[in-house]
Amino acid sequence: MPITVHLDDMLALRRMSLTDLSHAVDITLANLSNLKTGKAKAVRFSTLEAICAVLDCQPGDILSFKPKNTT
Repeated sequence: MPITVHLDDMLALRRMSLTDLSHAVDITLANLSNLKTGKAKAVRFSTLEAICAVLDCQPGDILSFKPKNTT
């Protein structure tokens, strides 16, 4: 998948667990786990905003795009 999720990296930098983030943004641990592992098919802007607010980061710190080779 060309979108990569770097939630683990941000959590490690902030010394925060996924459970702590789940409580802070009021999102289920299962949904955050799906996002963290790249299994989520979509993410709401409100969810991304809440995560960025708690982790004090930008969306680009959490998500990156690397296009597939089209050769």
